[in-house]
Amino acid sequence: MPRVRRLVATLLAATALVAAALAGCGGDSDDGGGARDRPAPGPADFPAAKGQTLEQVLSASSGEGPVVSPAAMVLRQGENRFPFGVFTPGHEQITDAQVAIYAAPGAGLQGQAIGPFTARIDDLTTEPAFRAETTSSDPDAAQVVYVAEIPLDRAGAWTFGALIREGDTYTGSLLPTPSKVGQFDPPTTGDPAPRVHTPTADEVADISEIETRVPPDEMHEEDLADVLGRKPVVLLFATPQLCQSRVCGPVVDVAEQVKREFGDRVAFIHQEVYNDNEVNKGVRPQMRVYRLPSEPWLFVIDRSGQLNAAIEGAFGVGELQDAVRRVAGGP
Repeated sequence: MPRVRRLVATLLAATALVAAALAGCGGDSDDGGGARDRPAPGPADFPAAKGQTLEQVLSASSGEGPVVSPAAMVLRQGENRFPFGVFTPGHEQITDAQVAIYAAPGAGLQGQAIGPFTARIDDLTTEPAFRAETTSSDPDAAQVVYVAEIPLDRAGAWTFGALIREGDTYTGSLLPTPSKVGQFDPPTTGDPAPRVHTPTADEVADISEIETRVPPDEMHEEDLADVLGRKPVVLLFATPQLCQSRVCGPVVDVAEQVKREFGDRVAFIHQEVYNDNEVNKGVRPQMRVYRLPSEPWLFVIDRSGQLNAAIEGAFGVGELQDAVRRVAGGP
């Protein structure tokens, strides 16, 4: 399959430019968020793997597709929320593609593929009142995130590819592999949430010591060590000003908007990532306790102190609302 091998070589070079980032370009949306939400297309719209190798699956494409870049590092044995971005070769985010992900065990294209796992599109914008200057002034702030649910049945290396549907044809993309399955082990759904101190606004002389968002958000009022096991909690590890993935600003905006709806029943806590808000000083101790290899991370914790949701990377208003409703109680 020489054409597929040429496609693979070209895509590897292209994805190297954006593999570490879910970056996007384009104008801001003035709506309240969710306008670009789209459900996942049906699996029947894409070729079934049917025991083919990943190379054979990608051979269904008519040529090189957009760059598809994972937006999370952690892969687990079992079901995985697999977020990613779709880009033109010029790094502009594509917000309306129909995409299916395929996966194969091993570090090459010859493993037996599984899929298609089609992706929904979640809008990352919020109502204007909750859109920070940090987000609005960042030309690379992410606009949408694609999310597929992918079951991985063994530990170790996996290889991922994508088919993008364009009318009655497909283009293909090879994805950079974020990590090996089981390589990282942060807390997950069902685990007890580690109890850590999260600094509050009344402990510092200037909010900028514990906050990089402009203007500061209102999620530094409660200490996780005080409220864990007493009330539900939304704990968000993110650094709007220093984010390597360009999604921290948008997800903090999302949390601020959802706090308006649930803040009287749920503690919303934003924890910055880097010591003294300086990248070269390393990550804060709270990040180390939670064993987080990336940012942002969202944990939704129920009243008993157990993790009800653990989300790496970008999420929209709808996904966070659904997660918080499960722990908030009431109507």
